[in-house]
Amino acid sequence: MDVRCRLAANMKALRKERGWSQEALAGEAGLDRTYVSGIERKVKNPTITVVERIATALGCKLGDLLD
Repeated sequence: MDVRCRLAANMKALRKERGWSQEALAGEAGLDRTYVSGIERKVKNPTITVVERIATALGCKLGDLLD
């Protein structure tokens, strides 16, 4: 599985564990909901800075999203 697939799957799983919508995650991370959707659908290739913002919003380590 490539890194975008792992990121998408882990991000979605962690988001759902928290009971958050894509909009809620986007708000916490300071991103647009459509961008969060694009990451989860593997059509967007976020920078490491954006991945860090998502990890911070989800309260997890950066590696948790990429492993």
